[in-house]
Amino acid sequence: MNVLIIGDIVGKPGRNILKDRLSDLIHDNNIDFIIANGENAAGGNGLTRKIADELFDLGISALTMGNHVWDQKEIFNFIDDEKRIVRPANYLEGTPGRGFSLLSIKNIKIALLNLQGITFMPCNRNPFLVAEKEVEFLRQHTKIIIVDFHAEATSEKIALGYFLNGKVSCVFGTHTHVQTADEKILSEGTAYITDVGMTGPSDSVLGIDKESIIKRFTTSLPVKFDIAKGASQINAIVIKIDETTGKCSHIHRINNNYI
Repeated sequence: MNVLIIGDIVGKPGRNILKDRLSDLIHDNNIDFIIANGENAAGGNGLTRKIADELFDLGISALTMGNHVWDQKEIFNFIDDEKRIVRPANYLEGTPGRGFSLLSIKNIKIALLNLQGITFMPCNRNPFLVAEKEVEFLRQHTKIIIVDFHAEATSEKIALGYFLNGKVSCVFGTHTHVQTADEKILSEGTAYITDVGMTGPSDSVLGIDKESIIKRFTTSLPVKFDIAKGASQINAIVIKIDETTGKCSHIHRINNNYI
């Protein structure tokens, strides 16, 4: 099974480049299942029902979220009913939505687990302890478990990768919008990368107009963060999973820039 995992989609530019190029990526890599981080898909902040449906219509199988999950308040109207969207599982108990989902492709079950870091991030439950509990439950249903760790600190992400080595198929990082070059297959068959990167405006600062960010840094004054215009990029990874064992045999990065 070949799984495409797309880095944080930022605003309309990120959505548009996927409209133009996703079908080619699916064809060229013989993709069976697609995961994307969608927490910045609506104008750089959150996710709406319309935009979620737009992404699903492109062929994306499931969306993970992160610290911007609640930025569009309408998400409260549909997140409980939409099993293809997962928010961090280590949020406080009683939080709307779900932290994991069991999905199927070709009669094969795939578990998708979302977690959020606690280093330099809002305080939530310990992601390591929550991951241990949820993975133990999910392994009763499938050996194919994919984890999006939405976190700031590289050390926290790397540690979780080793913590879950051999227990899940893949641990991939999101949130920083900068793709890392450390993709690997860990010793027990878990694919790992610290951050998949960003899908959106390439001539930008993390997807935001660079002049406004420079103004913020040089004046310390509040500025409006507008999505950048111009050229776009797709950051992603492709992993190959053994459907019987749930172990990964291959991972490679996609870092494509388009004029």
